[in-house]
Amino acid sequence: MLPIPIRRLLPAVLLLVLVLPLSAQSPAVEPVDLDAIARIKDEAFERSQVMDTLSYLTDLHGPRLTNSPNMHAAAAYVRERLGESGIDVRFEPWGTFGRGWANEHTALHVTSPTRWPVVGFPKAWTPGTDGPLAAEVVAAPIASDDDFAAYEGKLKGRWVLLSPERPVRSLFTAPARRHTDESLAQIATEVPAPSPRATPATAATEFRARRMKFLVDQGAVGIIEVSPADRNDNLTVRVQGPLSGEGTRHPDDPPPLPHLVLAAEHYHRMLRLLRLGQTVTFEADVRNRFFDDSLEAYNIVAELPGTDPAGELVLLGAHFDSWHAGTGATDNAGSVAVVMEVMRILKATGLPLRRTVRMVLWTGEEQGLLGSRAYVREHFGDPETMTLKPEHAKVSAYFNQDNGAGGYRGVYLQGNEAVAPIFEAWMRPFANLGMTTLSIRDTMSTDHVPFNEVGLPGFQFIQDPMDYGTWTHHTQQDLYERIDPQDMRKNVAIMASFVYHAANRDELLPRRPLPAPQQP
Repeated sequence: MLPIPIRRLLPAVLLLVLVLPLSAQSPAVEPVDLDAIARIKDEAFERSQVMDTLSYLTDLHGPRLTNSPNMHAAAAYVRERLGESGIDVRFEPWGTFGRGWANEHTALHVTSPTRWPVVGFPKAWTPGTDGPLAAEVVAAPIASDDDFAAYEGKLKGRWVLLSPERPVRSLFTAPARRHTDESLAQIATEVPAPSPRATPATAATEFRARRMKFLVDQGAVGIIEVSPADRNDNLTVRVQGPLSGEGTRHPDDPPPLPHLVLAAEHYHRMLRLLRLGQTVTFEADVRNRFFDDSLEAYNIVAELPGTDPAGELVLLGAHFDSWHAGTGATDNAGSVAVVMEVMRILKATGLPLRRTVRMVLWTGEEQGLLGSRAYVREHFGDPETMTLKPEHAKVSAYFNQDNGAGGYRGVYLQGNEAVAPIFEAWMRPFANLGMTTLSIRDTMSTDHVPFNEVGLPGFQFIQDPMDYGTWTHHTQQDLYERIDPQDMRKNVAIMASFVYHAANRDELLPRRPLPAPQQP
């Protein structure tokens, strides 16, 4: 029997329990299907196909520049590969992208005062040299309109070294790393100020167009730049496409000059030889091809149909395109292989799916999230006006991978506080794999962003950095060997579990309030 003082308090305690909201009395516990997770882990770790898929995408098909022959061939492979698992794949056009392009041959040498090979690559969508092209080099670091007069009459028939000299850093720390408890804690607690909306750099674009015209009018034979300083050097070259104003993908526009990017060490060697008063001759034999048969681009779409509510969606994806110096392994074939393997596993295990699971592999991401922005606008809503489509109400979540191929350590919540306890429950079975961290902050610059721009829950996983930001991102080092197979299998298991639970929970995942239209 209870003591008398406690018995006297019971009526008040009971009354308090009755008037408290249900959530305060007993917080809802997010259900987790451990049997399903066990089946997913078994398939992901014991019968994995993810590294074979990665090898086909990178070793066989190579870089996948949007609208290039390599991209189209790799897309056909995705359709065949998933088709073997009984998953239909379709190519969904999203609009005009421009001409395709491929670099088929590059041989670069300094031929005098001594001959030596040079490490470098052409920028995408720039012309080749129509055979070996040897000419003297001249340093002309034109940075403003005021510099034009100094180079009048000095560029005809010459390769132009357009970049100034820059520092080359020594390596005092390992270029690859995994997250520590301290770095994950910082990600979990840090809440930076919102990023300002990017605005077109009109003045810079217009200057680059004037500079390109000046170089053409002055009779330069080609342009040479130094690899940017945002990657470790050691003969690493980060190369993409022309900046705005330097050329376009449109077949009716006149092609700019041949445009090369060189490793800093070799670029600087030429500059130093010029300072020594030597005549430096550079020879380039570059064969680039343009493909104008189709200017339209497409995303790659596959579905696993749900049962009820089948009209509701859980999406997962990664961008399919890459740059051309490497084979686009960490950016982003590793992510593509993970997403494809998730679809295979959900099909192979026969796990029931209430909502339809839709995979989309995006093209044109490297040129500004073009494929995902067009897809969101077509299916879900226009971020400029916030005019929404009916399908907008049926989306539970979009899960994206595009921060290299390092192992998952958590999820960026994109400011969505309400989803935190749900993801915390979903992560718990993977804590022994290092999946422990939720960060409230946003992460930007990849294909989950267009979903958030129209108020849909789009998420990117927190990943171990590895050497993505130091060696591989947009460089010739972006190759199969830069990816850890165990990380790939772990990521497959975690993403498959997240997709499975989102597809089968009773309700859609909670959303943030709708954002304001982007138009002023």
